[in-house]
Amino acid sequence: MQAGRRGLVRALSVAPMMEWTDRHFRWLVRQISRRALLYTEMVTTGAALHGERDIVLGFDPAEGPLALQLGGDDPQALAECARIAEGMGYDEVNLNVGCPSDRVQGGNFGACLMRQPSRVAACVAAMRAAVTVPVTVKHRIGIDGRERYEDMLEFVDAVAAEGCDRFTVHARIAILAGLSPKENRTIPPLRYPEVYRLKAERPGLAIELNGGVRTLDAAAEHLRAGVDAVMIGRAAYEDPYCFADVDRRFFAEAAGPPSRFEVARRYGEHAEAHLRAYPRRKASAVLRHVLGLFTGQPGAREFRRILSEARDDRPPTVRMDAALAAVRRAHERAAEHRAAAGS
Repeated sequence: MQAGRRGLVRALSVAPMMEWTDRHFRWLVRQISRRALLYTEMVTTGAALHGERDIVLGFDPAEGPLALQLGGDDPQALAECARIAEGMGYDEVNLNVGCPSDRVQGGNFGACLMRQPSRVAACVAAMRAAVTVPVTVKHRIGIDGRERYEDMLEFVDAVAAEGCDRFTVHARIAILAGLSPKENRTIPPLRYPEVYRLKAERPGLAIELNGGVRTLDAAAEHLRAGVDAVMIGRAAYEDPYCFADVDRRFFAEAAGPPSRFEVARRYGEHAEAHLRAYPRRKASAVLRHVLGLFTGQPGAREFRRILSEARDDRPPTVRMDAALAAVRRAHERAAEHRAAAGS
């Protein structure tokens, strides 16, 4: 029998993305939305148990609400990782059953685990017994040889029976033989109606939809179709300010976010403080996450160019001031052109 659901179901989240959703990008998004759920990059159980904990699992409390995504297939190792995560202050622990990479398959975790519903169920049961925070699963609609809706339903029912608190469904199958991870994000067709059907046939489960969602308007359409939550991935990284209206639209917050300029200024200070604490880090490793902040705005290209210059050894706050000055000049030119066109 399914155990009682834990935790809140937050209507919007930013997907876990390898090499992208590190502590710096999460800090950036948190300046724009206070309420959306954020995720770490996937962390393997081996890295979580044996790596340098501050580097592998450390985060700023200001990033919350924050979920740790784990990769693994051993119930006891996952349970121990979940205990560590809860002790460090994570709000949720998520099991990756969606990554299609060869390396992940070689470790018998990620999307290939959809062939083993009972094993995933055992992993969820062990993690849930170890912690009080929500334990969730992110998975695909299916994989090679298990592509039918009925196969997904069998998987979900087995895992739900052990108390999975939310299912995040990437609305594509993963083709494990023949497609790269990048191709698996675009080539298999999106099958949104099957996610809606899952929610309709299992109304007691918390169902989150993921895959191909590029705008807040699209997220709102999926919510109207009946799912409990929507996860946005690459669109949030490419244009983080697309989350500027999330708190008002999806969480009934009255206050708006700071402007792009204020977010950029704060991020420059964040980058500078981090590099003082970790002087061996390269500025580019921190500044790369803010490059999309002015996407679609006058001066966006110059903003990216100034912050991306590898030979620029000025402190991040100085570089940020220069980049913002370029954006302001571009805005002024654009305003002059509009005024001239209207005269």
